[in-house]
Amino acid sequence: MFGYSMVQTVRSNAHKLDKPLREQMLSMYKPFKWTPCFFHNAFEKMLLKRKTYSVIVELNQGCFDQGSMTVEHVLKKHQKCQLRHSFSKIRCVSANVTPESLQEMLVCKDIRKIYLNREVHALLDTAVESAQAFEVIRNGETLTGKDVTIAVIDTGIYPHEDLEGRIKAFVDFVNQREEPYDDNGHGTHCAGDAAGNGASSDGQYRGPAPEANVIGVKVLNKQGMGSLESIMQGVEWCIQYNEEHPDDPIHIISMSLGGQALPYENEQEDPMVRIVEEAWNAGITVCVAAGNSGPDAQTIASPGVSEKVITVGALDDRDTTDREDDDVAPFSSRGPTIYGKPKPDILAPGVNIVSLRSPNSFYDKIQKGSRVGSHYTMMSGTSMATPVCAGVVALMLQHEPNLTPDEVKTRLMEGTDRWADRDPNVYGAGYISAEGAIPNSEEE
Repeated sequence: MFGYSMVQTVRSNAHKLDKPLREQMLSMYKPFKWTPCFFHNAFEKMLLKRKTYSVIVELNQGCFDQGSMTVEHVLKKHQKCQLRHSFSKIRCVSANVTPESLQEMLVCKDIRKIYLNREVHALLDTAVESAQAFEVIRNGETLTGKDVTIAVIDTGIYPHEDLEGRIKAFVDFVNQREEPYDDNGHGTHCAGDAAGNGASSDGQYRGPAPEANVIGVKVLNKQGMGSLESIMQGVEWCIQYNEEHPDDPIHIISMSLGGQALPYENEQEDPMVRIVEEAWNAGITVCVAAGNSGPDAQTIASPGVSEKVITVGALDDRDTTDREDDDVAPFSSRGPTIYGKPKPDILAPGVNIVSLRSPNSFYDKIQKGSRVGSHYTMMSGTSMATPVCAGVVALMLQHEPNLTPDEVKTRLMEGTDRWADRDPNVYGAGYISAEGAIPNSEEE
C-alpha cells in the first residue's frame, strides 16, 4: 500500500495537509481490500482523476493574488475541479479538487496549507430575568437594544411577528433565496433569544434586546448542517456589509454553531478561528457557542477556541428567577481548549428556553412536543445561551455605542455576579449580568 501515489503524497506533504484531509485521502484506498491486485493500478488512476474533495486552500503571506491565479491555473487543467470562492482577508480560497490536481498544487510554493472543507452544525441539544437583562435602566432610559444590529449566522430567520419591522437584511448561502425564511427553525429561535419582543405572548417570551435589529445570514441547511466554507462566507459577508454601510453597521455577530476543534499547532491555524477574529478586529463583537459536549474537559468547539471572541457556555436556571438554585448545564462544553487556554468566557441561560417558532420547519415537525402555544417553541443548548449573551451586548452598545469588542468582553466578564471564584474552565468568568456589565452613572 505504501507504494500508492496518494499515500506517498500524504507522507511527503503531511505538513501542508490538515489531519481530516489526510484521512480522507488515505481512505480512498479502502476498497482496494476487496479488489484483485492486478486491478489496483487502473483503479488508482481512475480515482486520481475522478475522486473529488471540497477544500480550503491557504496561501502564503503576501502572495494572495499570485497564489489564487496559480490555484486556478492548476484546476483548469483537470476535469471536475473548480475554484469556488476567495477569502482575501485570511488569504484562503475554496475549491473542488481531485487527488491528481491536489498532487500538483502541493508542490506550488505559494500554497501554505490545504484543509478539508469540514462539516459544521448547529449546536442544539425565564432566561431574560435570569440574565438580569429585564428592565435595565440607565440615565432614565430603559435599554432595549434600539439602533443596535445583531447578525444571526445560522439556519435563517422566519419573519415572525415578534421580529416585525426589525429584520434589516437577509442573505442565503445555501439556497440563494432573497426573502427571509428558516427551513430548520434553529436560527429563528436564536434570533428570538436575542431580540424577540414578545408581541405574540403579551411580552412573556421576549429577548434581552426587544428593539434591536436583526440580520439573517443563512449558512446552515434544512438539517442544520453546513461547512467550513459556508460559515466563512457568512462571516466575510458581515465584514463586507460594514465596509459598505459604515454609518449603519452590524454591531454583533451571534454564532450558535461549530465543529470539533482540531489539534493544529495553535488556534490560529484554524480557518474558522481566523475569520471570526477578522470580524472582531473589524470592530464586530462576536459571540459564539461553547458547544454541547460536556461535562468532559477539553470539549470547547471551534470557533469557540478563539482567544478573542466571547465563548458562551450554558447554565440551567431551573425555570425560576431565583439565581441561588442555578448551575452550569451538564451538556455545556468545558475547557481548557485543546490548546490549553481557559474557556468558556461566560455562562448564560440555555436550558428550556422558549423562543420563536418557525412553522413547518424541520425542527418544528420533528419536535412537535416542544411547541409552546402557536408561536413559540422550546430548545436547550449553548445555541440558546449565545444569542442571550448577544442580546445583553446589544444593551451595552445602546448605552455606550463606542465600546470596542475587547471592552465589551472585559465588562461582561468583570460584571458577573456569581461563580467568579469557581473553575473558569466550567463557569468561565461566571453568571452573565446585564446590570453588572453596564455601569450606572447615577450610582457613581
